[in-house]
Amino acid sequence: MDNMQTNDDSKPVSGSSLLTKTPDFGTDGTPPPVSPPPSVPSTPPHCPSPPLLPSFSTDYLSRPRLQSSKEDNKDKLIEKILLILSIFVVVITFPFSLFCVFVVVRQFERIVILRHGKVHKNRAFGPGLIFYLPCIDNVKYTDLRINCYTVPPQECLTKDSLSVTVQAVIYYKVFDPLWAVINVSNFKLSTQFLAATILRNTVSSRKLSQLLKNRSDVSDYVLQRMKRLTFEWGISVIRTEIKDISLPLQLQKAMAAEAESSRLANAKIIVASSEIASTKSLQQATVMLMDNPWCMQLRYLQSLHMIAGPQTHTVVFPYSVDLIKKLFSDNDNNK
Repeated sequence: MDNMQTNDDSKPVSGSSLLTKTPDFGTDGTPPPVSPPPSVPSTPPHCPSPPLLPSFSTDYLSRPRLQSSKEDNKDKLIEKILLILSIFVVVITFPFSLFCVFVVVRQFERIVILRHGKVHKNRAFGPGLIFYLPCIDNVKYTDLRINCYTVPPQECLTKDSLSVTVQAVIYYKVFDPLWAVINVSNFKLSTQFLAATILRNTVSSRKLSQLLKNRSDVSDYVLQRMKRLTFEWGISVIRTEIKDISLPLQLQKAMAAEAESSRLANAKIIVASSEIASTKSLQQATVMLMDNPWCMQLRYLQSLHMIAGPQTHTVVFPYSVDLIKKLFSDNDNNK
């Protein structure tokens, strides 16, 4: 107990004082040389510190919810008098004042009470039955449910100078009612305008082919951008989806003509390749039929069977060119 030290000022000890250690004096009474810690840079007093760049990290969780000192949080004399008068009015009008001093907060809602224009108890209240003083308190309701917002059609110019109309759907909700009330005047309107702006900028930085093929990548990019910018507002963007990409009528006709011409070219290539294959097959069949005369006879009978129907009496006799020439040559010789 004798070794314990007490702090009369009862103030928190800073980090620099905790790192300070009493030096050990030598035998001659001279203190040892003290070197500055290597992690602390030596900055001249006239040089200002560099500005902090905004970055998305978890530093917001370690910051104070409201940057106000103890002197600002203390009630002034007039505020204390108004508080006492409000309580006195509630007491003398009892039990009729019970209808005015309680507010019902539903399960999906939270309220922020502003007493004398300052946040009461530095937090949000609810759900349940919440007590407040109607004379000096102002109640702000916040809905914690997921909100769905359809971004109006945005006419944008793509990176390859083509005009398109894009529609999207944004799903967001409030994760911190206090930040949504204090840090932004109208979080719904701000989130909606921000969604439309980021969507236009994203479409303008991509080509039309990228928009049509990679809709999911565009949606993910918009989602990450909105998450970073709406975090300080107490808003959490859950999902973004590209609803529709509309093209002008002339551009649709041009793309349809291009697609049709490419399909016709592919069809002609397929027909030509099939003709080449059939010609090669006929050539091989001709060689096989010429090797054996009975094959020609069988082919002739098969052709007759294919031509003849159930009620047809037509018979086709094929004659070769050589046979016809031979007949005509015999007739000429006889003459």
